Amino acid sequence: MTQVRWPRGFFVTGTDTGVGKTRVAVALLNALARAGADVAGFKPVASGCTRRDGRLVNDDAMALFRASTVDAAYDEVNPYAFEQAIAPHVAARQVGVTIDRARIRASYEKLVARADFVVVEGAGGWLVPLGADSTMADIAGDLGLPIVLVVAMRLGCINHALLTAQAIAAGGQRLAGWVANDPQPSMPEREASVAAILERVAAPCLADLAFGAEPNLETIASHCLAIRF
Repeated sequence: MTQVRWPRGFFVTGTDTGVGKTRVAVALLNALARAGADVAGFKPVASGCTRRDGRLVNDDAMALFRASTVDAAYDEVNPYAFEQAIAPHVAARQVGVTIDRARIRASYEKLVARADFVVVEGAGGWLVPLGADSTMADIAGDLGLPIVLVVAMRLGCINHALLTAQAIAAGGQRLAGWVANDPQPSMPEREASVAAILERVAAPCLADLAFGAEPNLETIASHCLAIRF
């Protein structure tokens, strides 16, 4: 019997902040776990944390932590946690911290050693700064993972999706696919916007997530596992 060879993971980015990256990342984790993979979520950098039991905890990172099936400490899932809900490089500067890409890579490698599949969620959009000379895109490049782009279906989404896809390609990264996600109940001419992105982005739509609806885990898993690495 041929042993299944799982891909090592995906890097989930978005057209902006608050577009549904966590919703998509958790759906990916749940779908791949249901398909039989051992999975781990990873949120390298998180702003907007609250202090619980003496440590800073982020709600999005906690959602990834809870959706993971491998044994990992919260600090491994979220190595950099900042209290202020502001841009990560500003939050880090305020507390005298330098975000170290090597530390992020080391944390990721620990999760990869235990999981078949690691789903990494970025902070904000693709080019969010992490310091004077690095962005979230550099983290994706360091980890070498294909990209899943979450597109918030609202006015302006076509431009945001095309610009982000262009930036991903310009950086030499691979866009594995994109997800249409509804952060609000309705959008005028929504299907026309989805069609416009489909026509212009050279990557498949992995899922179309309606506002408030449960993601179809089987469909997401089948799309993701069909991607060749």
